[in-house]
Amino acid sequence: MEEREENKLKYVDSGIHPDILKAILDMGFEVMTPIQEQAIPVLLEGKDIIGQAQTGTGKTAAFAIPMIQRIDPGLRKPQGIILCPTRELAMQAAEEIRKLTKYARGIKVLPVYGGQDIGRQIRALSQGVQIIVGTPGRVMDHLRRHTIKTAHIKMIVLDEADEMLNMGFREDIETVLADMPEEHQMALFSATMPQAILDITDTYQKNAVYVKVMPKEITVAAIKQAYYRVAKKDKSEAICRLLDYYQPARSLIFCNTKRMVDDITGYLKDKGYEAEGLHGDLSQNQRDTVMNLFRNGRCRILIATDVAARGIDVSGVDAVFNYDVPDDIEYYVHRIGRTGRAGRKGRAFTLISGREIFKIRDIEKVCHTTIKERRIPTPADITRIKSGNLFAQAMEIMEQKDLSELQKVIQKAAEENGFDILDLAAAFMQMSMGDEPEEIKEEKPYEKGRREGRGRREGRSSHTRYDRREGVTRGQSSQGRRGRKGDEISSRGGQGRRSDETSFSGGRDRKFGKDRKKEKGGKGFEKLRTSEWMKKK
Repeated sequence: MEEREENKLKYVDSGIHPDILKAILDMGFEVMTPIQEQAIPVLLEGKDIIGQAQTGTGKTAAFAIPMIQRIDPGLRKPQGIILCPTRELAMQAAEEIRKLTKYARGIKVLPVYGGQDIGRQIRALSQGVQIIVGTPGRVMDHLRRHTIKTAHIKMIVLDEADEMLNMGFREDIETVLADMPEEHQMALFSATMPQAILDITDTYQKNAVYVKVMPKEITVAAIKQAYYRVAKKDKSEAICRLLDYYQPARSLIFCNTKRMVDDITGYLKDKGYEAEGLHGDLSQNQRDTVMNLFRNGRCRILIATDVAARGIDVSGVDAVFNYDVPDDIEYYVHRIGRTGRAGRKGRAFTLISGREIFKIRDIEKVCHTTIKERRIPTPADITRIKSGNLFAQAMEIMEQKDLSELQKVIQKAAEENGFDILDLAAAFMQMSMGDEPEEIKEEKPYEKGRREGRGRREGRSSHTRYDRREGVTRGQSSQGRRGRKGDEISSRGGQGRRSDETSFSGGRDRKFGKDRKKEKGGKGFEKLRTSEWMKKK
């Protein structure tokens, strides 16, 4: 570890202003992260930059340090603008910049975003602000009102640019960029580089330097990754089982939909867990309340969608649970990157059903990682863990407290009521531990041994189906067939998809799903086959 840190660029050797450097050292940082090491020297030279890196890589400091260094404290006008996709991320970035300006007197930072009274923001801007951190829509509103003037802007940053485009902010971003003075520096940071991002860089940047941090540098070795095969109906109980077994002090659970966030939050609360949900339908006050509870430790479990979690940067997250497998591989990297930070150990758990095993295989291939299959802890495992914790707590109390009076009370009650003290101790344990959880049936593997570069073999079907041609019901005896040689993953819009071939009643079709429906006027493949057979009859 020491050898690796010696090879990294230290902040003291990077030409950073002493006031900023002092604040960095106060925060406990000595060496730069990979993205900081590549981006900060380029930005200090005044060049435009395109940075490809995920959440949790130190991007905020990578662009904030050069921006602060360019600010003139004596000029009480906006000199730097940072655009972020969400209110949470804007607030978090503004807070980190304030920490970096601790000793840089005269520099003011202001977050501006929707959901907050715009009049309050206008009053704050009128008092003189040099750095503005905001969402594209609200920054554009201020530009239209002339409450933000860009004449003195020296640097603008697009943070999480791909996410801003996914959320429909492209027009707002281009409106803001078009209002910048002719001479200014621009930095763009994005996890992915779709064509829309490249179009923006071509139009609004000059000779930009491209720097990149690969996903394998982000998927930290300290994170233990595992997946569990669970039927969809059992996923909520499986989450409880894993929480009880590993007992993380602070956890994040990711879902793909807002509705699922609400369902899981309600389920966990009913079970007695300290859980809160976070998604885009909550008001700003609700979101702030939830985040404060999570940061302060009064809420141990936060359930969120990927978009809502963009602004979450909480240290000490012990475990990340993927209740749903993310549709985009990049999201998997974002999610598990929330744990195992700053050299700490972390765990990432993913629940899968049916064909989702293929997504796990794709993640392993793209991220150059191994995700081990594990079995859900059994009821006996949970009982053992819970009883062990109770014994540990009881022994600690026995060592620290005088229990002689309580012993007399218990002895007297046992003699008067004629029960055994051992039975009483077991009853107290039952009260503390609750009922033993029910057994979760492990879902049978959908895939057995897909070999890389040789297609895949599907296992025997566990479902029955009616064969219209033969007039019989076919069940588990139907053997799966081998797919085309060399199944490939196509990345369309950042999502890994698999080109499969599908057979039905002995027939074969290479265009199944969306493309097939387009060709045949929206009819599914099975209906199409049936109609063709009926015509022949």
